[in-house]
Amino acid sequence: MTCPPRDEFALPFADGKTMLLGGVSRVMGILNVTPDSFSDGGSIPDLPSALDAAARMADEGADLIDIGGESTRPGSSPVSVEEEILRVIPVIEGVKRRVGLPVSVDTTKAAVARQAIEAGADLVNDVSAFTDPGMLPLLGETRVPAVVMHMRGTPRTMQLNTRYEDLMGEVASFLRDAVKRAEAAGVPGARILVDPGIGFGKPASGSLEILRRLPVLRSVGRPILIGASRKSFIGAVLDLPVTERLEGSLAAAAVALWQGAHVVRAHDVSETVRVARMIDALRSG
Repeated sequence: MTCPPRDEFALPFADGKTMLLGGVSRVMGILNVTPDSFSDGGSIPDLPSALDAAARMADEGADLIDIGGESTRPGSSPVSVEEEILRVIPVIEGVKRRVGLPVSVDTTKAAVARQAIEAGADLVNDVSAFTDPGMLPLLGETRVPAVVMHMRGTPRTMQLNTRYEDLMGEVASFLRDAVKRAEAAGVPGARILVDPGIGFGKPASGSLEILRRLPVLRSVGRPILIGASRKSFIGAVLDLPVTERLEGSLAAAAVALWQGAHVVRAHDVSETVRVARMIDALRSG
C-alpha cells in the first residue's frame, strides 16, 4: 500500500526544545474555554474543569493542547481583548503548572498572544493569518512558533463566498505568501506550521477536496496541521448533529494523516491518538 510522502521537520520552541514532526503523527487536543464554540461551548464552565480536561488529554496521549477563548464558528462575533485574556490566561497558567505538554493559544490578537506567551504558551495558533499588525513582530521578538491558516474574510463573513476556481491552488498560494510575510518580518519559516482551514470559508465539498488533495500543500514546504474534528462538513455528509460526529472526525483524521498531515486537532483525544498510531504503523510498513 503506497501513501504520499510526509516530509520531516523539527519545530523549535522558544525554550530551546524541539518537536519532531513527520516520523510520528501528532495530536493537538482542543480546549475551548468559551460559552459559544460550535461543538463544546459552555462545556468547561470554570478553571478546575479546564485543568481536569487538560490533564485528561495528556493522559490520553495528546502531544499539545490548544487553548482558545474566542469562538471562530461561522457567523461568530469577536470578543474584546480584555474578555479573551480573562478567559485564557488563568487556564494557560494552570495547564502549564499541571501538565507537562506544550500549550498553544488559539487567538488572532497580538495583545492576547503576548500575555499568553508570558503565561507560558509555547505556540500561537492564528486563524487570521497574522492580520493583527502586531502579531508578526511579537513572534519575531519572542521566538515562539505559530500556525497560519487559510480563511476568506472573518468568521462572521467567511461563509458568504465559498466558490473557488482552484481551491487547492488558492490555499497553497495563500499559505506560501503568509510564510514569506513571516520571514520578511523576521520570523523564520522553520517556526511556521500551515493549516488549509477546513470549514473556514469552504463548502462541504471543498473541505472534502482538501483532504483528498492534501499532498498539494507539500509545495509550501512547512508542516501541515488539520482541524476537521466535529466540523459541519462531517454533518453534511452523514446528516448528523455535532454530538454524533466522532466516527466522521476519526475518518477525516485518518485520511489527513495518511495524506501527509503532521498534526491533527481533536476534541476526542484518546480515539484520535489510537487512529494516529494505526496510521503511523501503516505508513511505516
